[in-house]
Amino acid sequence: MELQADGSTSRSVDTTGKVRKFRWMIKNFSSITDKTLYSEDFIVDGNKWRILIYPKGNKGDHLSIYLVVADSTTLPLGWRRYSQFGLAVVDQIDRKTSITNVAIHVFNAKEVELGFPSFLSLAELHNPKRGYLVNDACLVVAYITTNMTKGLISHKLIVSHELIVENDSTIGNQKTTITRPVETTAPSSSQPSCQIVAIEPEEPTKEDTNAFFTRLESELLSSSTVFSQEEAKEALAKLEAALNMTPINFHYSEKFSPLKQAIKILASVGCSCTNLTIEQKNELLVMEENLKLLADRAAKAVEDKNQLNAKESIQQTVACSLECSLIRYKEVEAEVKQVEQKLTALQEQVEEAQKKRESMLAKQKGIFRSSKKMKMELEALAKEWTECEAKAKVAEDEEKTVEAEWGRMKQFISSIKEDVKRALEEKYGGEEEVLIVMIN
Repeated sequence: MELQADGSTSRSVDTTGKVRKFRWMIKNFSSITDKTLYSEDFIVDGNKWRILIYPKGNKGDHLSIYLVVADSTTLPLGWRRYSQFGLAVVDQIDRKTSITNVAIHVFNAKEVELGFPSFLSLAELHNPKRGYLVNDACLVVAYITTNMTKGLISHKLIVSHELIVENDSTIGNQKTTITRPVETTAPSSSQPSCQIVAIEPEEPTKEDTNAFFTRLESELLSSSTVFSQEEAKEALAKLEAALNMTPINFHYSEKFSPLKQAIKILASVGCSCTNLTIEQKNELLVMEENLKLLADRAAKAVEDKNQLNAKESIQQTVACSLECSLIRYKEVEAEVKQVEQKLTALQEQVEEAQKKRESMLAKQKGIFRSSKKMKMELEALAKEWTECEAKAKVAEDEEKTVEAEWGRMKQFISSIKEDVKRALEEKYGGEEEVLIVMIN
């Protein structure tokens, strides 16, 4: 029996060495005002764990549940902890509708907890038609193993085991052939109660099977069976064949069980044909144990040698990998230098481009200023355009008037030209050409 911190007790019998169960009954659930709530620490395979819940949800409208490494602050640097686990909120009215979630994770210093933020909606949790809160008590269970065999924990396993627990609580003291842990109810307390139990198989334990065959062997050795001469000769031949094998080969053969029967035949008191003394018969029985012991020792020696060879192989592989890493490091270092040179060249190009850009921006500003000035001049001209246009029209009319007057003058001169010529001829005679030129 294990005494819990809250005074409750439970029996922990672990025959599988695989899955452990932690049971946490949280009473007065609706009265909890804290944002977070931690269970007591519990140990699985030497590792400390605890459960963290958010009764009102973690940034949402769902109950949130997490599995936490309880002793993370005291673990050495670089620690890692594998876990396959399942968390459940048990429907205490109908175990089949219990809510479960299963995960596999390797915890470390950066990830000391893992869970499910949206485990169960708060509306469903407080639904009076469900059994998640019975007498304002919520039952949370965790199934945990450090065994790396996948699929050990599932929704089916959790629900089926909770059904077993429920059935066990209803059959009273009725006799059953399946041995299961006893779960006791913790005394009333305002603090959550918890207990650890183990999942046991529906098969006989190793202790039961060993005890059965030990008794059977004792009964067979004490029997007064009489063996024939042919059986004794055959038993002797089996012993000789076994001794011709090397201890290691004998260890891996399937001849040990028949050999035990052969030794039993030779050592039998009722076999008068062997003519063996009591001391020789006892020596045979001792030899039976020594044969197996020597075979096991030989196998252990080979295993240790193989382990050394494996370590040497690993050492060579690691050394080779380390050498390759060194070579690759130097290659990467050279590549880094090349990249740095390229970066330097690119930096120079960037600086030159920036200078060119600044020059172009300066030109752009100059063009902008001159364009703005011309635009202002154009706008000023636009304002004077009407006046100039009127003046130009007057000038055009004036030009036409001048041209008309000029034409009339020209026409008048042409009209008097002949009269002038005649008058000049009459007056000046030979100087006519000079006067004509002058007139023209």
